[in-house]
Amino acid sequence: MASVSVEAVRKRYGALEVIHGIDIAIPDGEFVVLVGPSGCGKSTLLRMIAGLEEISGGTVRIGQRVVNQVPSKDRDIAMVFQNYALYPHMTVRENMGFSLRLRKAETEVIAERVQRAAQILSLTELLDRHPKQLSGGQRQRVAMGRAIVRNPQVFLFDEPLSNLDAKLRVQMRTEIKALHQQLKTTSIYVTHDQIEAMTMADRIVVMHDGIVEQIGTPLELYDTPANLFVAGFIGSPAINLIRGILRRDGGRCWVATEAGVDLPLNGDAAGQDGQAVVYGFRPEHLTPVENSGLLSRIEVVEPTGANTFVYAELSGAQICGVFSERRSFAAGETLHLMPQLDRVHLFDAASGRRLAA
Repeated sequence: MASVSVEAVRKRYGALEVIHGIDIAIPDGEFVVLVGPSGCGKSTLLRMIAGLEEISGGTVRIGQRVVNQVPSKDRDIAMVFQNYALYPHMTVRENMGFSLRLRKAETEVIAERVQRAAQILSLTELLDRHPKQLSGGQRQRVAMGRAIVRNPQVFLFDEPLSNLDAKLRVQMRTEIKALHQQLKTTSIYVTHDQIEAMTMADRIVVMHDGIVEQIGTPLELYDTPANLFVAGFIGSPAINLIRGILRRDGGRCWVATEAGVDLPLNGDAAGQDGQAVVYGFRPEHLTPVENSGLLSRIEVVEPTGANTFVYAELSGAQICGVFSERRSFAAGETLHLMPQLDRVHLFDAASGRRLAA
């Protein structure tokens, strides 16, 4: 196992720069997820770490070794792709051991490693089947088994669950997390799905337009987003965001919206009187109240069983509330809501940066 260090890394295609000086330090044994929308550069960065893309600037280290000029096959990494890339004419056993055979490993070593990986991934009874005889989840496990037998210093995952149905994705992400807890191998995982990132990662790297917006644990990103992009990207349903002007009067503080609604704040909120801001609160941090709070009009109600999602109009913006208690909600009704003031997020409207108290 080894740490991975990305230092001031850039990637250019001619005059077009798509990765803009990224710095990420990944300790030995950590599971890090690179997440962001399509085109943000996360897969390109992963491919540079893997040696499948040339590095235009900066340094990539695996352990203490600079690997900028080291061929992919010599970086001691194993990669699991979105496409399983299994050989259809080979059995599961042969697919899993193929990379070791290419390296001319001893037959006994290959058999031992394949058997161990098969036990870890519950593939023992499938070793003599061919890929066409396997389900999608079983094929993905074979692809992971092929990576495990190499006993690499680093695992690289490039959206490995994208081809699976929703239920199987949930099962497989649990299996991958359990696998990491068992093997303790440094892992870098790319996905555009923020739920995958939140549930699997030790730390998340949020990327956007070739830069890193924020690095932190899942709950750090959820509870203290550094800017509007991170706040809006992390969390499902998404955070509620309403624009307005920060107002102060003595010890009182609030955000005045164009629609004439005053959004409450704690008195110690950051920012200057008259500053254009964005007022944010998570859907689960809204509380229904009687005859006070913020008057909203219910537009859509979505019961999910454990929770009820209520979409409503407030101050010209659509907001979402998530409520766990069983109560009657109906479209067209009015509802008084109060945000939990200690959970409100305030952002500068011009820069998008979080205003810290």
